[in-house]
Amino acid sequence: MEKKNIDWSSLSFAYMPTDYRFVAHYKDGAWDEGKLVKDASCTMSESAGVLQYAQTCFEGLKAYTTKDGDIVTFRPDLNAKRLQDSADRLLMPQVPTEMFLRALDEVVKANAAWVPPYGTGATLYIRPFLFGCGPVIGVAPAPEYEFRMFVTPVGPYFKGGIKPLRLLLSQYDRAAPHGTGHIKAGLNYAMSLYPGYVAKHQGYAENMYLDAATRTHVEETGGANFLFVTKDNKIVTPKSDTILPSITRRSLVYVAEHYLNMEVEERPVSYTELKDFQECGLCGTAAVISPVGEVDTPDGRISFASGMEEMGPVCAKLREVLTGIQMGEIEAPEGWIRKIC
Repeated sequence: MEKKNIDWSSLSFAYMPTDYRFVAHYKDGAWDEGKLVKDASCTMSESAGVLQYAQTCFEGLKAYTTKDGDIVTFRPDLNAKRLQDSADRLLMPQVPTEMFLRALDEVVKANAAWVPPYGTGATLYIRPFLFGCGPVIGVAPAPEYEFRMFVTPVGPYFKGGIKPLRLLLSQYDRAAPHGTGHIKAGLNYAMSLYPGYVAKHQGYAENMYLDAATRTHVEETGGANFLFVTKDNKIVTPKSDTILPSITRRSLVYVAEHYLNMEVEERPVSYTELKDFQECGLCGTAAVISPVGEVDTPDGRISFASGMEEMGPVCAKLREVLTGIQMGEIEAPEGWIRKIC
C-alpha cells in the first residue's frame, strides 16, 4: 500500500485526522455492531453525561511497522481489560474484548496508509474512548453511550526525543485515596491540566506527584509511571492503589526480569529515596521510556547520576529491548504482538 506523503521523521505528538474511525452505540442495555465512519465529529445532547459529569474514559496504544513490513499492535488485550475496569468504576457499560479487538483491526487496516514506515521513529497512535452521550440532569449515569476509536500518526511525546527531562515536584495532588487514580478516566487528566501548565510555564517537562494522603511517596507524573534504577542495578517501581497500572511499565518489568536477568522490586518509594537512585525513567505508551535527569523540589534539586546529557545505560537497554520487540527485531513473548496486516 502506498503511504501518505508525510515527513514522518518530523512528526510531533499531535492530532492529525485520518481517513476512518470506528463508532459503536450503547442503548437499551446493548451495543450495536459498530462500524467504520469517515466523519470525525461527535453529535450529542447538550445534557450528555460526558458534558455534565465527565463520564468518560480512554485508552492509548500504538501500531507499528515491523522490519518485515507487517503492521502490528502491542498487547491490545490489556488495553481492552483496562478500559473495562475504567468503565466499571464510572458506571459505564463495558466494551467487550471482542468488539475492542475487532475495532482495532478494522480501524488500523482502514488507515494503513497512515502507519509510519519502519525505521522512521514515528508510530500510529490509537485512541479508544468511551463516553456518556445520553442526556442527564440529575447526578446519575447516562442512559446511552458511545465507543469510538481513532488513529493518528505521531512522533516523540516529549520534545527532543529521549533527552533527559527536568521535573518539578508538584505541590498539587493528582489522585485521592480510594478515588479514581487507578483508572484511565478523563477527569484525572483534567485535574492535571493546571499543575501541568504551571510546571511547563516554569520550564519543566512534567510534574512528579506524591501520594495525596501523606505526601511522602512517589506516585507518577499523571501521564506516565516511574521506574528507578538503584546503584546496584536493581529496578524499583512505585506501588500504590492510586497509580494507573501502565501496560508499558508492566512490559518493561518483564523485559528486565526475563530478558536482562535483573532483579525487580515493586514497592512504595519514599520521596527521600530519590537521591539514592542511579537512573529514573518515565514509562508509558506515548513515551515508551524517557529518562529523567533532575527533579526540582522545595528542598533543592535532586540530580540522578545518569545526568542531563543522555539516557542512563539501564533505561537505554530496557528501551532498546522493548522497542525491538515491538518492531519485530527481537522475539516477543507469546501473545504480546497482534498482527493487523
